Amino acid sequence: MHSSNHPLSQPEDEQPILQIWGRASLEGEVRISGAKNSALAIMAGVLLCSDECRLQNVPILVDVTRMEQILEALGVKLNRQGNILDVDASNIGKSQAPYDLVSQMRASFFVIGPLLTRLGVASVPLPGGCAIGARPVDLHVRGLQAMGADVCIEHGMVHACVRGRRSRLQGAKIYLDYPSVGATETLMMAATLAEGETIIENAAQEPEVEDLANFCRAMGAQISGAGTNTILISGVDRLHETDYSIIPDRIEAGTFLVAGAITDSEISLYPVIPEHLAPVIAKLQEIGTQIVTDAPNRLRVVPGALRATDIETLPYPGFPTDMQAQFMALLAIAEGNSVISETVFENRLRHVAELNRMGADIRVKGNHAIVKGVPRLLGAPVMATDLRASAALVLAGLAAEGKTIVQGLHHLDRGYDNLEGKLSQLGAKLRRVTPQTQTSAKSSPIGQPNSQLSVCTSQLSPHQ
Repeated sequence: MHSSNHPLSQPEDEQPILQIWGRASLEGEVRISGAKNSALAIMAGVLLCSDECRLQNVPILVDVTRMEQILEALGVKLNRQGNILDVDASNIGKSQAPYDLVSQMRASFFVIGPLLTRLGVASVPLPGGCAIGARPVDLHVRGLQAMGADVCIEHGMVHACVRGRRSRLQGAKIYLDYPSVGATETLMMAATLAEGETIIENAAQEPEVEDLANFCRAMGAQISGAGTNTILISGVDRLHETDYSIIPDRIEAGTFLVAGAITDSEISLYPVIPEHLAPVIAKLQEIGTQIVTDAPNRLRVVPGALRATDIETLPYPGFPTDMQAQFMALLAIAEGNSVISETVFENRLRHVAELNRMGADIRVKGNHAIVKGVPRLLGAPVMATDLRASAALVLAGLAAEGKTIVQGLHHLDRGYDNLEGKLSQLGAKLRRVTPQTQTSAKSSPIGQPNSQLSVCTSQLSPHQ
């Protein structure tokens, strides 16, 4: 059933690497896939509905495949054809999510809200995901408790049940100490089938929260204010079937905008929702790259001389933490000194060391990175440390002189739908190989001599 061709786990010596021959000019247009962070939350949201639903524009990603497996383990019937996912959650057989899957991916914790509000009971392991800092679940837990749930955490599991004979959550007024996307989405879903009215204050305003709200509304939920800092939900007795298309991925779109800027190339992107990219577009224009709106859902990159700027990551509508690493790669070759301040996650500057291996001049002080622009980057073997860091290293490889080898592609495959295929269509010279097959490869990217393909394995694993 799963159409994703990305392996979920492989022996270390069989994990693929990405070879990139830099300095190729890009041109053409690229199609942006559905939003990863919308898809994962909406897939959890199908648990609210006892009818069949169809989801369209679902990206092909490892994280999506994991969420499919979690839903199947709960008794949901799935049928996937390309980017269309048909879901039947009418007969949920279990209220406990499998530890081995949830522990690998943070977004899978979202199932606790829909399970609890529909069944009155849920057990979900504490989540995993990228090691980019502490992302505790206490905001989720306190919100569910405010709605009348008994919640306890023991042996790595979060157990929740609804008090009283009616086994139904009660509407509540909830103030979030921090505008957490995950907590906002969990509590909004839980409130759709609760009794009475729920108000979530200091809610996350990300487009993916609004997309989830629109999906729930399409099933008959009563939600207003999504996309602002106050969301109002009036509980209903049940939700009905719907056919819903997921919004384009603003982070994938932002990554391709940076790809155009960093390679001094003019490329077009579609479909996009430009207002979702407002802080990214503003920073690119500060740096010297023009972004032109050719149509309501199409953007074009017009490159220019790159100059330094300062960036501070913030919750939406501020500059997204998920674009910080990609912009660091770009600012590494911009003229002047830039300061990047990471305020959202405390452990999200580990790509600095890898960019410096490629000749960047970046120093870290606390949660700040001081980036001194250099004339050029040089290809090197590098290791991805998390999802967005992997994209930053690919972008750096596109701009670098010579050959870059990126390891840790399991991070990339969690969040980018066929990134290297899309870059190849634009003219990038790169390919994915496994260490065993690369030495016997007879072919190379167009215009590259075969002698460049032999890479000693000791060079591939400097961090292991």
